[in-house]
Amino acid sequence: MTAVASRSTKRRAAVAVFAVVAIVAVFVVRLITIQIVQADELNAASFDKFSAQTSTYGLRGDIVDNDGTVLATSVLRYDVTASPLSVAAFDRTAADGTVSTVTPDQAAAEIGAITGQTADQVLGILTADPTSNFAYVIRNIDVDAFRSIRDLQIPWLYYSSEPQRTYPNGAVAGSVVGFVGSDGSAQAGVEQLENECLAGSDGLETYQRGADGVAIPGTTETAVQAVQGGTAVLTLDSDLQWFAQQTLAARVQEVGGAWGTVVVQEVKTGKLLAVADYPSVDPNNVDATPAEDRGSIAFQAPFEPGSTFKALTAASVLDAGLANVGTQVEAPYIFTDPNGASTRDSEFHTDPLRLTFAGVIQESSNTGTAMLGELLSSEQRYDYMEKFHMTTPSEVGFPAESGGILAPWDQWDDQTNLTTTFGQGVSTTAIQIASLYQTLGNGGVRLPVQLVEGCRQADGTMTDVPDTTGQQVVSAQAANDTVNMLETVVTGGYAKADLQIPGYRVAAKTGTAQMSDGSGAYGDSYITSLAGLAPADDPQYVVSVTIAKPVTIESALAAAPVFQKVMSQVLKENRVLPSTEPAPDLPTTY
Repeated sequence: MTAVASRSTKRRAAVAVFAVVAIVAVFVVRLITIQIVQADELNAASFDKFSAQTSTYGLRGDIVDNDGTVLATSVLRYDVTASPLSVAAFDRTAADGTVSTVTPDQAAAEIGAITGQTADQVLGILTADPTSNFAYVIRNIDVDAFRSIRDLQIPWLYYSSEPQRTYPNGAVAGSVVGFVGSDGSAQAGVEQLENECLAGSDGLETYQRGADGVAIPGTTETAVQAVQGGTAVLTLDSDLQWFAQQTLAARVQEVGGAWGTVVVQEVKTGKLLAVADYPSVDPNNVDATPAEDRGSIAFQAPFEPGSTFKALTAASVLDAGLANVGTQVEAPYIFTDPNGASTRDSEFHTDPLRLTFAGVIQESSNTGTAMLGELLSSEQRYDYMEKFHMTTPSEVGFPAESGGILAPWDQWDDQTNLTTTFGQGVSTTAIQIASLYQTLGNGGVRLPVQLVEGCRQADGTMTDVPDTTGQQVVSAQAANDTVNMLETVVTGGYAKADLQIPGYRVAAKTGTAQMSDGSGAYGDSYITSLAGLAPADDPQYVVSVTIAKPVTIESALAAAPVFQKVMSQVLKENRVLPSTEPAPDLPTTY
């Protein structure tokens, strides 16, 4: 090789080496740019392109009764969708390893066998628009159906889930439990009252997906943890609630009434064991119930209580020391007070009735009650009504709860001043009447009305526990004397045959009040009611019953059988010992 050729070869080699070095340098610079300089930017762009997010549901908490029976809960429901564009035959591998080809027709038949659809219906959905990438196959199926469809291994089916509220006991306590809207928002009852306790908060998960859009295994990360709602624990006894609702519904229908309520309350705790309304809503099918019947009548609908209110007047007069159980009055058929206001007894009598205070209660004399009630000034009687919480809603704070209707005492006209002594001219709720009798049965100590025991958190701790501090409204003597007088209604009143419970002393008061005609005057319809305590010698339970607009029986006899049946059930269910001492023999006449 000549010197010239050698130098030419060396130059070519040098150029080649330089070219290789230059190319490597370019790759190195580019690699550094990608991996270091632009790494964050490119990673973010890649993440945005191939990452996805999905919500994880923080389910709404349960509503349970006093022994844990579930009245409301949340479950996941599933939607099954398909990509018609991708519908085609596919291979399925069986557990034994054999492979079979499944056609769209076969897949449609398999899906329909699970969902209840026909094969043609499913196939019609899959082929309605072959260019579409989305179609609902079935919506709102339960977890068992979802798992069965998923196990078919159909590659062009997709799944999504969402929580749905369900009420296992249907209309049992439906008016109290309430319901949620289609968007899951609380609409009524305890659902609304305890929304802060029940509401969960959704979480967020992120994952990487491949070019086919399918999640890459092992890439899922929790960005925000879902939080489950708490459990609202009620004081209600669902078995007793069911019994009260059934008994009430049967009686309201039997007497042709418009609506009714039953309230059962523990005397020593203030806890509500049953709050029955008729009609009652089934939260699983709210639309089947007229809008006006979807609330709780017992909490939300005030009415003139009539003679059941006389127990408050009696306790007030006794507490003020202005009379005793033996105080004698001559009760005329028509009584006119010094201000010119007048009232009459429900039953005509020519001569005045010579009654003791106990006799006034037993006979339910309006005139006798007015004469004794007016021993107190208007202001004094109003003060007692306030102490008994006849002017404010209960401590429950039930949504749209009424506090009754009673004008301040200095706004009463003469007739209102008179009629409020015996339960007209004033409106109360069934809850307020039950609370009145709870106070009398508890030695004059009124306890806060309880419907919710608290919110049980995931760790078992109970929060939002209500205050149970009581208030002495009337003296123990006045309360006990009133209960003793109420016992004469059961031993000798006109409804005694429907009120007595073998083995137990019972104290109760009947009530019949005219209802408004809607224009400010009384109409031809009546509210019949009955409230009482048992055992009268050591009161444990209150039962208050109201039936509106009965047709076949317009007296408290319409409500009395409900009281007797429900109170009997309460005493039996709670194994209350029978009374051991006879009722006091209070003179009722002289």
